[in-house]
Amino acid sequence: MFKLYIGNKNYSSWSMRPWVLMRQAGIDFEEVLVRFDSFDAGSEFKRRIGPVSPTGKVPALVHGDLVVWDTLAIAEYLAERFPDRALWPAEARARAVARSACAEMHSGFSALRGACPMNVEARLPEVGALIWRDKPGVRADVERLVALWTQLLDTHGGPMLFGAFSIADAFFAPMCMRLATYALPLPPQIAAYVDRVHALPGVQDWVQGALAENDFLDFEEPYRLRGERG
Repeated sequence: MFKLYIGNKNYSSWSMRPWVLMRQAGIDFEEVLVRFDSFDAGSEFKRRIGPVSPTGKVPALVHGDLVVWDTLAIAEYLAERFPDRALWPAEARARAVARSACAEMHSGFSALRGACPMNVEARLPEVGALIWRDKPGVRADVERLVALWTQLLDTHGGPMLFGAFSIADAFFAPMCMRLATYALPLPPQIAAYVDRVHALPGVQDWVQGALAENDFLDFEEPYRLRGERG
């Protein structure tokens, strides 16, 4: 049995990727939620995750005595363990592009991720409008997302980036959450893709878990005060 250690579903975009991938692909696992309290060395979060992950971060996938502690490495390990689930596209060229897109997500889009932290429960269109007006780096990141997703949807015909659901859609699912939370402007084709990702059963399960947490963490909330939820 796999164990997947994750952080708060409302805030942890890194945790969302492997969780959604496994749930959507029908891979059984035990979820271990390690609540964020702080990321200081002496925090309860670090005390719990430290003995599991060598980085002291989430997510971490435990399979027997093996620990895989990077989201892309987790995805690759699952793809090798479950070749029948077609987690990567079947065709070699498409597979190479999918890996490139996931690697770009893994290391890129820093302006958008920094200005618009994932907050599934929140709706912050006014904040998003100010970010869009004042932060050219965010506009550039969204422009790149739109170009990449448009190319992939046009090439593979949808409904997902490579036709059927794949690792790439799981990797970009937290970005879809951000785009919705901050109501950043999108062309119709891309807004429709965001809606389709949101409607995936695995994503819906994550969202419902995030909404049920009812856990307002001040250090994860740059734009709201306690009591200003929803």
